[in-house]
Amino acid sequence: MSHSHSHSHTHSHHAIESVSTTLIVCIILNLLFVIAEAAIGFSYHSLGLLSDAGHNLSDIFSLLLSLFAIRMAARKGNRHFTYGYKKSTILVSLTNAVILLIAVGGILIESIYKLYSPGTVSGEAISWTAGAGILVNGATALLLMSRRKNDLNIKGAFLHMAMDTLVSVGVVISGILISLTHYYALDAFIGMGIALIILISTWKLLKESLYLTLDAVPEHIHLDKLEQEISQTQGVESWHHLHVWAVSTTENAATLHVVITSLNEIECTKHALKQLLSQHGITHSTIEFETPGSQCEDTAKGCYHS
Repeated sequence: MSHSHSHSHTHSHHAIESVSTTLIVCIILNLLFVIAEAAIGFSYHSLGLLSDAGHNLSDIFSLLLSLFAIRMAARKGNRHFTYGYKKSTILVSLTNAVILLIAVGGILIESIYKLYSPGTVSGEAISWTAGAGILVNGATALLLMSRRKNDLNIKGAFLHMAMDTLVSVGVVISGILISLTHYYALDAFIGMGIALIILISTWKLLKESLYLTLDAVPEHIHLDKLEQEISQTQGVESWHHLHVWAVSTTENAATLHVVITSLNEIECTKHALKQLLSQHGITHSTIEFETPGSQCEDTAKGCYHS
């Protein structure tokens, strides 16, 4: 019986520093905008602007958490945390989703109150401020766009900023309508619309983060296809005990027991399986090799034959 274990690290120090710098720039841009938007919202008694400022503030907190998680994930493992602190990136994604859901509840409560007690708001102020929001949120989304594919944290931040940009477009249109119609209750409907968009954009992030926290197979890994390809790998007679889970939002791990006819085939089979797992986005893998006579107990439980 033989074990094979490998690690393939996808995040270099340079990559981590680059992502950190991008997040810091995004945080500064959004913080400046939130201060300006909140000030104008208070001055003109606009719930639409205040709710959008509150959401943007939660985005800043989310970006800060993402920055913290990325820095933590870069720390080396120790005797208590042998994988390091990579799992913190998944916990941060889940925390960000919960924060957004709380923000949705607050915005809905304020919107309902405003609907029954509408006040006078300036459509022009709303439109100009939201127009600035399009520029800030759009620039932030562009900064995050190229990095969203390989990290759930960055993907979540990108989706938030892209949605914020669309929301700002809607607020501009609503501000123009308020100026033309003087229907001030429309401001409350703007707040409700923002809450609904946040809820829709957050749901998938919440579900995926919760699944990864429970060590579910990451969404982008197609287990049926992986199992079929393992069975078709040269040298594999049968296999069992395949487990796949996320170490972080960017790294996945797997364990696998493989039955081979002869131990002389270990190196070639190991190399083929490592390449296969890597192609499926699994960077950490532990493979245990067995000969047919050594796996009688597992045969009773059921093996997968090629």
